[in-house]
Amino acid sequence: MPSLYVPLAAQVATERRMATIANNIANMSTPGFRAEEIKFENLLSTVGKDEVAFVSEGESYTSLVAGPAIYTGNPLDVAVQGDSWFAVQTPAGRAYTRDGRLHIAPTGEVLTVDNLPVLDSGGTALLIDPAGGEIKIGADGALTQGANRVGTLGLFTLPAGAKLTRQGNAVIPDQAAQPVQDFSIFGVRQGYIEGANVDPIMEMTRLIAVQRTFEMAAQAVQQSEDQTSETIRTLGPS
Repeated sequence: MPSLYVPLAAQVATERRMATIANNIANMSTPGFRAEEIKFENLLSTVGKDEVAFVSEGESYTSLVAGPAIYTGNPLDVAVQGDSWFAVQTPAGRAYTRDGRLHIAPTGEVLTVDNLPVLDSGGTALLIDPAGGEIKIGADGALTQGANRVGTLGLFTLPAGAKLTRQGNAVIPDQAAQPVQDFSIFGVRQGYIEGANVDPIMEMTRLIAVQRTFEMAAQAVQQSEDQTSETIRTLGPS
C-alpha cells in the first residue's frame, strides 16, 4: 500500500524537520548557537512488484556557518575568529562551544555562562586570581593581569566530517579536536560575543513550507484510508 506508507514516511520526516526549525527559532538569540539542519535521502523499496521510493527519517547535522560578532564591552566576553572552538569540561566529557560569555568563580575558575570549566590548549581548567585585577585577553587567547600572563584560552579545530553530538550549547565530536597553532587565521576578540547563526526570516519561511508539506501528506493519508474503506464496503460480503 504505497499510497499510504509513502505519505506516512513524509509525515515522520517533516515532523522531525519542524522540531529542528522550532529549536533553531527558539535559540536565535542564544550567543554562539549553531543551527541544526537535516539531510534526507530516498529509500528504495523493491519488496513489491514495483519499486517505491520512501523518504528517510533524516540525519541531523550542525551548521558550521559563523554567526555575527556583537560588541558588548564586557572584558570577559570573547568571540572566536575563524572556524575554531573553545573547549569546556562537561559531565559527558570534553565539549566545544562558540559561546564566549565567561566569568570568574570565587575559587578562580574560568567558567562559561553554564558554569562549565573552560580549558586551555592542553586540556587543563583555567585558574585566575579573582582579586588579581583587570583581565586582558589577546588575539591568541592569552590572559594577562597587569604584566603577568596567567593563562591561555584553548582554541581547537574540529576534524572535517566529524559527527557532532549536541551537549547544551556545545558539541562533542566523534573525532579528536586539534589545538590551534596558527593565530593568523584563528583567534579571539575581547569584548565581543558571537551571535547565533540562525536567519529568522529563512527559518520562518522553511517552517511555513514544512507545515504545508505535512498537511499535504496528512491529506494523502486520509485519502488512502478513505479509498481502502470504500473498497472494503464495495467488495466485501453483504
